[in-house]
Parts: sequence; structure tokens; C-alpha cells
Amino acid sequence: MIFLLLRRAGFAAVTFLLVVTAVFFLLRLAPGGPFDGERRLPPEIEANLKAAYSLDAPLYQQFASYLNKLAHGDLGPSFRQKDFSVNDLVASGLPTSAGLGFSALLLAVVSGLLVGVLAAQKPGSLLDVALMSINNLQLAVPTIVVAPLLILLFAVTLSWVPAGGSGSTAHFVLPVIALALPYAAAVARLIRGSVVELAGEPHVTTARAKGLSRQRILLRHILPMAAIPLVSFLGPAAAGLLTGSVVVEQVFDLPGIGRYFVQGALARDYTLVMGVVVVYSSAILLFNLLVDLLYGWLDPRIRVS
Repeated sequence: MIFLLLRRAGFAAVTFLLVVTAVFFLLRLAPGGPFDGERRLPPEIEANLKAAYSLDAPLYQQFASYLNKLAHGDLGPSFRQKDFSVNDLVASGLPTSAGLGFSALLLAVVSGLLVGVLAAQKPGSLLDVALMSINNLQLAVPTIVVAPLLILLFAVTLSWVPAGGSGSTAHFVLPVIALALPYAAAVARLIRGSVVELAGEPHVTTARAKGLSRQRILLRHILPMAAIPLVSFLGPAAAGLLTGSVVVEQVFDLPGIGRYFVQGALARDYTLVMGVVVVYSSAILLFNLLVDLLYGWLDPRIRVS
């Protein structure tokens, strides 16, 4: 297990370096720069600004300098928000994005498990068809469409919750629901398929022949095995919820790092975009590493192999 962990960590470190390298050079290839605006700066002022941020140095020197700072936990200064460093902006926005993402993940897993198990009790029944049809609709409609519809219905028409902002817990109800809906549908489909498949396995048939209750069979013999494909999905899903909150944060006017990512991309704020990418890629790699470890805990056969 230790060897597996070290090998996975090594792969994660190499992947992280490749992501940082690709994004760093792709940002420099994009047209425009951090000091371009509607009004062109005088050449001498622009040259001074580039010198102040070491943008006049060769690209390989800029990259080496960035890696050195990154190794010390320094994400650099923001080119456009001069009163803040990227560390400050990420620290202020990450709690909002993380709270939103993990709340949506919890809602997606709980609701998806309930719907999936309920639909799997009688495959092909009217209830099963109805639940899976709703799930397909949840998967088909993108979040950028669902979010405004939720605002129109629950905030504007019914006035049950606020339409945007982050002043209270009520402000996060609609963003969490909008972010969780497609992932809840995916969880429900995974669980429903796994439960239906496992219901005919020999060990389940044996447990049923022994007279065990349906609830005990479900909890002890079916769900632990059905959770394995769910764990495979949750690694990328957890990272996707964090990165997918970019759209939701924009629609609901939430002060998360997704907003800073959009602002940085539009303003060619290289260090701000890099800082958000570092956070996102680290989260994705960490979640995938945790999934690999959970495999061995859920299924001893995987641990032995």
C-alpha cells in the first residue's frame, strides 16, 4: 500500500508540473497582455511596468522564477489588482468556493443514493422510468441554464430565497442546488445500475436464501460493492464541483475564486489565472489520490492486487 501511495504521488507530482508548464506558456501565447487596456500606455511606462514584474525577461527565466516562488508557496502579485497578492485573493475566495462545492457534493451523494436505490427496487416499473427520466433531464440541461431558471422561479416569482449575494446561508441554497443537480443524477444512475446488477450475484442470492431482511441485504451485501463505481466517480466529481462553481459564482454573484479566474482571464492577469489553476489542479490530483486509497478499503481484492 505504501509503494502504491508513493507511486501515485509521483505520478501526481509529474502531472501537476506538466499542467503548470502548459498553462504558463499558453497564457503567454494568448493575444494581449496584463497592461493592455482601452487606452494604450506610453511605451516608456509600459516598459517600466514589465521590468517591475520581470515580464521583460526571457520566458524560460520567467518560468524558472515562477517555479521557485511556487515551491515556497508564493503565487506572486496580481497584475491588475495591485493592492492584493494572488495568495490574498485565493485565501479570500477559496472558502466560498470550497463550501459551495462540498455542500453540493454532499447534496448530490445523499439525493443520488436515495433516488438510485429507490429506482433499483423495481427495475422497469413506472417509478423507475419516471425517476430515470428526471435524471436524464438533469444531465441534459446545463448549469448555465438551470441557475437562471431557479432564480426566476424561487427568488423572483416565489420570493423564497435571495437571488444572489453571500450575506447569509439562504443565499447559498440556490447555488448549491444548481451545482448539485447534474451530479446527483449521475450518482443516481450509477447506484441504480450497480444495485440492479448486484441483486443477482451469488452472495446476495445466498443471503436472501438465509432469510435475511431486504434492508440488511441492501446495507451489508449490496451497497458496499455498489459504492466502488461511485467512488471512481466522486474523485473527478469533487474536483468538477469545485471548478464548475465558476459558472455558478458568476450567476449568483458569489465571491469565490471562480470569479477571480474569469476576471484574470479577461484581464490577462497571468499570475491570478495561474494561482487559480494551481488550486484547481491540486484539488483534482488530491481527490484522485484519495479515490485510489479508498478502493483498497472498500474492496480487499483491489488492495491485495
